[in-house]
Amino acid sequence: MNKIPYGRAICYSGFRHGQSPILEVFPTYDEVKEDLLLLEKDFDYIRMYHPNQHAKTVLDVIRKENIQLQVMLGMDLLGELNNPNCAWGGDYTIEECAENIRKNQEALFQLINLANEYEDIVWSVSAGNESVPDWNENLVDPQRVLYFVRQLKAYVNQPVTYCDNFYYWGNKLTEVAEEVDFISIHTYPVWTGKRIAEAFDTSIEEYNSVKNLYPDKDVMITEAGWPTTSNGSGINRYVANEQHQLMYVNQMRKWSIKNKVKVYFFEAFDEPWKGSSDEHEPEKHWGFYTVHRQPKQIKR
Repeated sequence: MNKIPYGRAICYSGFRHGQSPILEVFPTYDEVKEDLLLLEKDFDYIRMYHPNQHAKTVLDVIRKENIQLQVMLGMDLLGELNNPNCAWGGDYTIEECAENIRKNQEALFQLINLANEYEDIVWSVSAGNESVPDWNENLVDPQRVLYFVRQLKAYVNQPVTYCDNFYYWGNKLTEVAEEVDFISIHTYPVWTGKRIAEAFDTSIEEYNSVKNLYPDKDVMITEAGWPTTSNGSGINRYVANEQHQLMYVNQMRKWSIKNKVKVYFFEAFDEPWKGSSDEHEPEKHWGFYTVHRQPKQIKR
């Protein structure tokens, strides 16, 4: 039985200038309402990454304002393993790892509570996001991901998944793949140096590679996107633009509709809190809208 209802989907994080989950400065009720009324026009589903105050506000707004959006809600796990090989962090002491384990357990409880309280809005839950790749400063053992999956399956009624790059489903995540209700993959050809002319084919090859590994499992794409600005850090500045975003997303959207595969596009709004202090850092510029809620070419 297909556990993935089809629909138009996008990743949503509503942090504006001066706001961030790190600072614990969250969007207000009215700001979230403005965002969701905008997204409701074009999407049926949004994906959120952590059961924090922002997620609680979003769920409240959807319920109180009768907004027609369903939510995939996940956990953004903190590093439980020391990872000194990560270029931008991840060097934790034993005490810090222990504290992160405690916080991850707390996040699990919060996710369970929100999923149960808003069962009519939260259609699925995720046991983490890109937590096992070696490049991650917040590295988590796959067995711990498996633990979170099993805990969620025991205490919520919604389908349970885990979200990560397509590559890891063929090695580190084989046990997790057997346990989740459906597999969620990320595909980012631009991060691997693919040009726009080959990007769409690359994403479909990545999807098919996972689907072929697990023919009896439903597979969904929970992140696919294209940046509109880059300072050259990891992504060539000449390929990051609104025209390429439009081309890639339109190709993926047509494939999604034809094949009835849900794709969460990354993402709704630019997020200035991410990455370095350089305003042209590519991590900040994946939105269909700018941080000021101005539509990019994809929405015009």
